[in-house]
Amino acid sequence: MTTVWPVPADFAQPPTPAQRAAWEEADRAARPTRLERLRARFDDAGIDAYFGVRREHMRYLTGFTLAEGEEKSAGSSGQFLIGADDVVCLADSRYAIQARREAPEAQIADVYGDLPARWAELVARLGAQRIGVEAGFVSHSTWSRLVDAAPDVELVPVEGWIEADRAIKEPAELERIAAACAVADRALARLLPEIRPGVTEADLALRLEWLMRTNGAEALAFDVACLSGPEAALPHGAPGDRPVQDGTVLLFDFGAQVAGYRSDMSRTLFVGEPSSRDLAVYDVVARAQQAPISHLEAILAQGAALPSGRLLHGLARQVIVEAGHGDHFGHGTGHGIGLATHELPSLGQAAAETPLPSPTVFSVEPGIYLEGEMGVRIEDLVVLDAEARRLQQLTRFPSEVVVVGR
Repeated sequence: MTTVWPVPADFAQPPTPAQRAAWEEADRAARPTRLERLRARFDDAGIDAYFGVRREHMRYLTGFTLAEGEEKSAGSSGQFLIGADDVVCLADSRYAIQARREAPEAQIADVYGDLPARWAELVARLGAQRIGVEAGFVSHSTWSRLVDAAPDVELVPVEGWIEADRAIKEPAELERIAAACAVADRALARLLPEIRPGVTEADLALRLEWLMRTNGAEALAFDVACLSGPEAALPHGAPGDRPVQDGTVLLFDFGAQVAGYRSDMSRTLFVGEPSSRDLAVYDVVARAQQAPISHLEAILAQGAALPSGRLLHGLARQVIVEAGHGDHFGHGTGHGIGLATHELPSLGQAAAETPLPSPTVFSVEPGIYLEGEMGVRIEDLVVLDAEARRLQQLTRFPSEVVVVGR
């Protein structure tokens, strides 16, 4: 049990303008290699070009950025075409200046809401006859309209190419995720003295958001979850006007975004004196979290082949099942993170059975949820680098029992 609270000074300070500029330069230098990896797949798939619609992929390959959820109102802006030699960013008049600034190496095509009307012209510009399309993110209606717009151009479903590339993190990407973790760590440390019985979940969530946004975060990775007592049994619950009660758990799930990259952490705190039952549940979750981490540490020490995410999930789940809580843990043990909050690799029951990529970053976040009573989740981000035989925890806020509100 932690008797001395962490303080903001325990964690790294926000990145300086010079650090941010260095990260931007690192991205610019990396984009030709990223594009080369994508194009290297063209021959095997028999395609001439690639059509992408995900905003994370646009930023990764070109530098053009949209905020979380902005694609819902951006029309075709933020979509892109990659040919054998050319990169075309779609950006209407609302985004044209930004696109020219952020993606200077790309051609900018002014497309508002009329992509099918421009489709034949755009693909002809690339000389493409077969185009790989991010099929999982293109509606059936859009697909059909593109086919009708250029009947001589074949659309080929493609999934997972850029996702697999993004799972392997470059040094500058790792630095930004670590910086986002430090923002979140500092914010929670600053919040601790303000947590007391009677304050509401919503007020604490808003305060935590403010602390992140005013101390290094350009945005949230996702909406802050702050759940007390029985509400902590909702893995993805939302904070409400419920006042925090003495003698209950208080679960936070939150993350910051720094220079486009995200963090994700969960901490379950104890408001007032913890009950023996709640401490016992916390201990099981802590051991479940440590099981896959210890296994990876042993693998790295031996220089053996990396395990799959499915195997690591099984190790965490086994601890919880053996403690009698198998029915109270229904989600995966972890997920990759970077430009998106959830990306490859996955640590779950349906995860791939292939070895984990490296170097990569993923969360380890088992939980136990007792409906109507309480819930516990502990989540940390770790870097896995097989070549360096390194497993480093990026989330630095202590995971031991922390008691607040006394």
